[in-house]
Amino acid sequence: MMKNSSSENLAYKLTAGTRLLGKWHQERYKIVRSLGSGATGKVYLAESVHGLVALKVGIDNMAITSEVNVLKHFEKVQGQTLGPSLLDVDDAVVGGVTLPFYAMEYLDGQELITYLSNKGAEWFGLLIIQLLGDLDKLHQAGWAFGDLKPDNLLVVGPPARIRWLDVGGTTLLGRSIKEYTEFYDRGYWGCGTRVAEPSYDLFSVAMIMINCAYPKRFDKKGDKPIVLLKEKVDQSSYLGPYQHVIYKALQGKYAHAADMRKDMVEAVSNASSYKAPKQKTAVRSKAKSRSRQKPVKKQVKMQKQKKKKPSYFVEIFLVCSFILLAYILYLFGQMM
Repeated sequence: MMKNSSSENLAYKLTAGTRLLGKWHQERYKIVRSLGSGATGKVYLAESVHGLVALKVGIDNMAITSEVNVLKHFEKVQGQTLGPSLLDVDDAVVGGVTLPFYAMEYLDGQELITYLSNKGAEWFGLLIIQLLGDLDKLHQAGWAFGDLKPDNLLVVGPPARIRWLDVGGTTLLGRSIKEYTEFYDRGYWGCGTRVAEPSYDLFSVAMIMINCAYPKRFDKKGDKPIVLLKEKVDQSSYLGPYQHVIYKALQGKYAHAADMRKDMVEAVSNASSYKAPKQKTAVRSKAKSRSRQKPVKKQVKMQKQKKKKPSYFVEIFLVCSFILLAYILYLFGQMM
């Protein structure tokens, strides 16, 4: 069955309480609410004899078949950890219209940006590292995710782990990207083509990182949008420890997700000691202005007093740094 206007309209307008009966497998589903929609259909939360499931109701059999094949491939690649596990594939007749659908595991969690706003920035780098590890496995299997964005990433747990939701944009490497969202698309920002390759997904990862710092996003401006992106990164203390990683991803300098992941691991390990250049300048300028205001005699007295008092600053700093590093390594270990 190819896409037609009646199936397209109905697939997006199923209401709570609507019941679907699988034509071939006779499985019954009851729509609870909408979970999201895309170019190939809409995902609903539904009740079944197996409990709550995510039901993707499509408008085109070919698109649904393609997504089902991707989910099956995910299961072979990584034992159902990349995308949700596939439970059922069938057709349902609703109001005289046949709708293709598939049922998959319902992932109960929070979207990435929501999770970070609730849990804190210390999880930011760790979750991005995990995402890059999963992307590396996907790329090695010959696929690009394509429509990679926070809406398609869910954090479940504990322990916290990113899972992928909508695989409708997943494309074989070398082909044209099937689906994309402008803000995360390198073609939109004039930074490359829409060919499915690892660097396409890694550009999207960089934009996801930027989106985490700017949840409301921003519009493209000027003849050189890449300059705007770099300015946004420079202005964000949230992104400060990861600037060089983001720059390289935006410029397409990573050929493999594993390379970007390696740099992210290093950036996370150094994040506790990172200091923004602007902050250093401000501190120095304040120190200079204060020194000018103080008489020379007072400065000499203060220096003598400082020498007399035993300093435990270095010891305290080292202990705190060790505890923080141990905590980061613990969190990282929980997510591997």
